[in-house]
Amino acid sequence: MRILGVDPGTRYTGYGVIDVVSGKPTHVCHGVISTQAKADLWVRIHQIHKEIVNVVEETSPDELSIEKCFVSKNVSSALKLGHTRGAIIVGCMSAGLKVHEYAPTEIKSAVTGYGRADKDQVAQMVQAILGLPKRPASDAADALAAAICHTHGYKMRQHLMRAR
Repeated sequence: MRILGVDPGTRYTGYGVIDVVSGKPTHVCHGVISTQAKADLWVRIHQIHKEIVNVVEETSPDELSIEKCFVSKNVSSALKLGHTRGAIIVGCMSAGLKVHEYAPTEIKSAVTGYGRADKDQVAQMVQAILGLPKRPASDAADALAAAICHTHGYKMRQHLMRAR
């Protein structure tokens, strides 16, 4: 199974693609989609949508693992992030991907064992888990972590199916 992990953001959107081979995640690719800070929101969202669709076309993932929206005090930021997530999800669903979403604490816990780990800890563990020669940028590391988090659920579903 091939999983596309996405860490959505209106300025920087991280993505990472992994394969699950014999229950073990292996790295395919990763990167960051950067948008112009001063561009209109809809222009940035359109760029993110187009580039995610390109990643999907180039890598042919089966499933999307995306970080859920985190709402703190800034409702406006949450709404903008929601628009971005929507564009990503629609692009992936149009290509036939199944969509799964996880809370930031679930993702961090899946790769570090601690739901409040900082970005550097997440990047370090992603590098170790995937055997990468160097640490990925934090947005790409978060996206790879989302994909790795989904493998834990995948392993559990496979185990339950075999038990039946």
